[in-house]
Amino acid sequence: MNIFDPFDYSWENISDKVRTIISQDIETIDRRAAYRFILSVIDLTTLNGDDRTETIDKLCQKAISFENFDKDINNVAAVCVYPPFVAQAKHLLQGTNIRVAAVSGCFPSGQSPLFAKLSEVTYAVEEGADEIDAVISRGKFLEGKYEEVSGEITAIKKACGKAHLKVILETGELRTTENIRKASEIAILSGADFIKTSTGKISPAATLEAAWIMMTTIKEYYEKTEKKIGFKPAGGISEPDEALNYYILLKHILGEAWMNNELFRIGASRLADKLYTNY
Repeated sequence: MNIFDPFDYSWENISDKVRTIISQDIETIDRRAAYRFILSVIDLTTLNGDDRTETIDKLCQKAISFENFDKDINNVAAVCVYPPFVAQAKHLLQGTNIRVAAVSGCFPSGQSPLFAKLSEVTYAVEEGADEIDAVISRGKFLEGKYEEVSGEITAIKKACGKAHLKVILETGELRTTENIRKASEIAILSGADFIKTSTGKISPAATLEAAWIMMTTIKEYYEKTEKKIGFKPAGGISEPDEALNYYILLKHILGEAWMNNELFRIGASRLADKLYTNY
């Protein structure tokens, strides 16, 4: 049974809501505190075809470098890598509170049979991944094969074991507000610990409108079940002011209970340095 209410918001209506929220709240934000918080929820990411041992060494060194007790700055939340680099990252981050996330499920397209997706997820978890970022089958979703999409997510969640599952919707390919809403519902009801906007491999990636849809869906689910689902915007968020807009939406829609790295992340590769400099 679908526990969610009917959804009929247009892009224009959502854009107006987003603009209103940000314009109302932007002047009252403590930017230093906001930047400090945003830095602490970043999944520092490298997902390139030429990633290699040296790349992961540098990424992990960078992840560790931000913690500064004198300035009350914490580490980033996690590093996010391809599965072959999980063990290396896990070793390099040993003794820190930085988690290791692995993109899996045949990222970024998701165009592989389920057994291949589950094999990759299992491998990443066995290598030590704390978190799995897995894509949905957008082709199946757009064909209306919702039960198949749900079944895949449920199977991937089971393969994660104790690792948290972030389900990537790839909202830029879903195209409509109704599709983003429906995919959010399916992911949540199928076992997602987080729902995530994008892979960062297509355009548009993260948008504030998609974030509004996903956050309001999470809020509605919480109000009806008292279960908290995390949210992660990712892809194209490279400037502090862009990240600040997501922070404002988070605070306005989901509130203080979500203001931590257990329930909110930002996927980024360039943002952390700029936040640290601005702070």
